[in-house]
Formats: sequence, structure tokens, C-alpha cells
Amino acid sequence: MDAPKEHPRRRDPWVRWSACGVGGFALVSLFLGFVLLPSVQPDFTARGLWDGICRAAGVPSNWTSAATSKPARNGTTLVVLGPEMASARGRDSIGRGATIAVQLCSMCHGAQGMSEANAPNLSGQYPEVVIKQLHDFQRGARTSAIMQSLAHGLSDRDIDDLAAYYGSLPKARARPVLAGEQGAPALVKVGDPLRNIVPCVSCHGGIDHKLGTPRLEGMPKVYLLEQLHAFKRGERRNDSFAQMRNMVRVMSPEEIEVVAEFYAGRPAGSPAEQ
Repeated sequence: MDAPKEHPRRRDPWVRWSACGVGGFALVSLFLGFVLLPSVQPDFTARGLWDGICRAAGVPSNWTSAATSKPARNGTTLVVLGPEMASARGRDSIGRGATIAVQLCSMCHGAQGMSEANAPNLSGQYPEVVIKQLHDFQRGARTSAIMQSLAHGLSDRDIDDLAAYYGSLPKARARPVLAGEQGAPALVKVGDPLRNIVPCVSCHGGIDHKLGTPRLEGMPKVYLLEQLHAFKRGERRNDSFAQMRNMVRVMSPEEIEVVAEFYAGRPAGSPAEQ
């Protein structure tokens, strides 16, 4: 009786080598995807195989709220605005804030909150604005090498005290922007409904003040232009619900120039009209 014939594929060395090659390629791919490539990322931390798999797949390793406790670098703000942030603080808070301001802030923002270095004027700024921006700098939602470094060392009380101090200083004197005011750009007074641009005054004062939006009167033009263009390019993203980005994205460079010129040209440095 003849012996059973061996299947020809079993004798083919190319089958074995092909299987080995596929296995080796899979191992190399796993090494590259789960070890080598993640390790060169600046925020890489080796926390186990599961985290490596989730990172390579682009999904969160933890679906609970703890997974989003820290915002992405230069991500959107996580500050929740509340009316208590705008409430008046006591004299102790103002005095302590003045001390911190002299030590950390006066070189750029001026001794009395009026900048001569194209940094934003903080004199008379709404307290919740100062609080929000400093927390955004702390958490990386807004980027600036200088401001992030300074804000990193501030406690919550330090931030509240700074906000109380700057809020207590005289505001830049400026009349409300009225509907018929001569010289006010149309985008400031009435916006452009066809492009979904609301009037600047609907949030930034003049007609109404929206919690968390800054006073713009008397701000340095260079600063206003930098921030508006940063919003337009998407480089600054700490505006809640992308409100500023949505407004500025459809504005032309000429319109941005006109709006910045208008707010920078408002009377500044005078005591506020009470």
C-alpha cells in the first residue's frame, strides 16, 4: 500500500517564510505604533499597554470626567463664569492685589494698569475678565510665554485679589456707543446680520455688558490687532463657544483694522464718569 503523499504546500519553504514575514511585519508595526512613535511625543508617559493601545487608536483611555480634567494645550477655556466672579471685594483683597501687581504686572501693564508697552490696559477692567484670563493662562487654554510663566505661580486667592485691584482702578472714560454716533464703525454699532456678525457693543459695552467680555476702550491698537488676527487664524481659542472666532473669521483685514482703530482711539487715562 502506497504511503500518503505529503501536500505540496507543506514542502514549500516560501509558505513558511511568508508566514514568518507577515508575523515579523506585524510585530514591527506594533512596536512602531505603540512604543516608538508615542514615545517621541512631548506629552508621552508610559502608563501601560491599555493606554498605549488607546493612544494609538485615538480614543480616550478613560471615559469619565477625570479624563478631561486638563484641557489640551491652547485648547478652549474650561472656566465657568458666574456672577460671584464680578462681585466687589474688600479693601484687604484690593491691597493685597496691588502688592502682587507691583511685583509681577507693572512692568508690562503699567503701575496703574495703563500700559505703555502695547500690553492690555487693566485699569478698571471687569474682575471676572481678569480671573478668567489668568486661569486660562494657568491651564494652557491661552498661550503666552510670559503670562503662562507668571500665572503658573498664582493661587486662586492671588488671582481674585489681582482682579479686585484692577477692577478698583479708574476706568478709561468713554461715552456709550449710541446708534447714531458719528465715527463709530457699522460693525461696532449694528454688526452685519447677513454674515452673522453681532454688534461689538452687544457684548463689550455701550449697549450692554456680557459677563466675561472685556472693556476695550483705550486698549493699545497693536494689542487689539494681534488678538483679533489670532482669533481669525484660530491661534487663540479660549473664547467660550468660539464666539470671537465666529465673529472675526468672516471679517476682512480692513474691517479688523477699523474696529481696532476705533476702540484704541477712545479716550483713555481719564477718571471714569460716575
